Amino acid sequence: MLYKEMTKAELLALRTELMSAYEEKKGLGLNLSMARGKPSKEQLELSMPMLDVLNNNTNFVGEDKLDVRNYGVLPGIKEARRFFADILDVKPENVVLYGSASLTLMYDTISRAYVKGILGSTPWSKLDKVKFLCPVPGYDRHFTVCEFFGIEMINVPMNEDGPDMDMVEKLVSEDSAIKGIWCVPKYSNPDGYVYSDEVVKRFASLKPAAEDFRIYWDNAYIIHHLYPDEPAQILNIIEECEKAGNPDMVYEFCSTSKVTFPGAGISAMASSEKNINSTISMMNAQIISHDKMNQLRHVLFFPTMRDLEEHMAKHAEIMRPKFETVVEMLENELGDLGIAEWTNPKGGYFIGFNSMEGCAKKIVSMCADAGVIMTDAGATYPYGKDPKDRNIRIAPSFPTIDELIEACKIFIICVKIASIDKILEDK
Repeated sequence: MLYKEMTKAELLALRTELMSAYEEKKGLGLNLSMARGKPSKEQLELSMPMLDVLNNNTNFVGEDKLDVRNYGVLPGIKEARRFFADILDVKPENVVLYGSASLTLMYDTISRAYVKGILGSTPWSKLDKVKFLCPVPGYDRHFTVCEFFGIEMINVPMNEDGPDMDMVEKLVSEDSAIKGIWCVPKYSNPDGYVYSDEVVKRFASLKPAAEDFRIYWDNAYIIHHLYPDEPAQILNIIEECEKAGNPDMVYEFCSTSKVTFPGAGISAMASSEKNINSTISMMNAQIISHDKMNQLRHVLFFPTMRDLEEHMAKHAEIMRPKFETVVEMLENELGDLGIAEWTNPKGGYFIGFNSMEGCAKKIVSMCADAGVIMTDAGATYPYGKDPKDRNIRIAPSFPTIDELIEACKIFIICVKIASIDKILEDK
């Protein structure tokens, strides 16, 4: 029955019952986390054999004819550039490798634009205003980078097939202060949406007022399918930009952080030849080379794309039951109450959840008091401000199934209580 159709007396009686269940859960002293998209211990175990692929008998001289144990090869060893080129479906020369985190690469890309500008354009530090478009809900770390540099962020609504492109096209064509847009195009963070062909083509055909406008295409979940036999397909943004006559307009990022070991993977950026050469030139002032031993370790562990696909299928076997458990519990407990909606992703690391307006902060706070830690309400919006206070990011990956069930029970109770309070307040 819809909560809004219940009488005040019925709602108050139900609230009393739910509060009793909530206090009982609080008494368990739980400490469960669904806050960040961290791989579980079971997932980390999948990559443990990678630690044994380098030993005293390894040939450390690769295709570059240089010893990977020493300095040199700033863009990354050929084998590893080819590895990422195969993942992103680009040429190896259009790829530059970085350290363990794509977030660092994205941060440094923004920083270089501030200090040196992009392909001869005015450094952003010398401009009165720099703005970014931010599809919402979105990835909180993207927003943190912008906030650190004092970049003004403009919310762009997300649809199931990608950002509102009418709005994107209008804004970038009219305002030269808009220098970029953040995108997680495949299994988006937090909703798990996949950009349609039309959206990708419209991105590639943008006519920005700023010559140094760039699409920051964070393809973090490009190979993170929950259903490997039915992977989501998305157009190649590098290829589409070339077709549209905008080859320099996109930076594409990805990493192996959730493929092998978070904090010990490899990150990569793909872009046009001009952008890549410019990036390598500026990297030369920062570092002599990144960890080529780790690059070699990865390519020896994944000698072919088939090996990588089989590895990711094992991840899916671990992740899929967790996502299905959360969605099933939400559907069974909240599906016919009219108080919430959620996504059912086919990949990535998150489920997007929308409560009634004005309830998200209360739900997250109540969960924390009962021992279930969620991502802060509002984190999926710039400046941590969800204008409707309704979006919550659910991260099912880290807990065990049993822990996830307990966490979801508490979360659902909190959603029901907060919703009843909101309805009573509005009556």
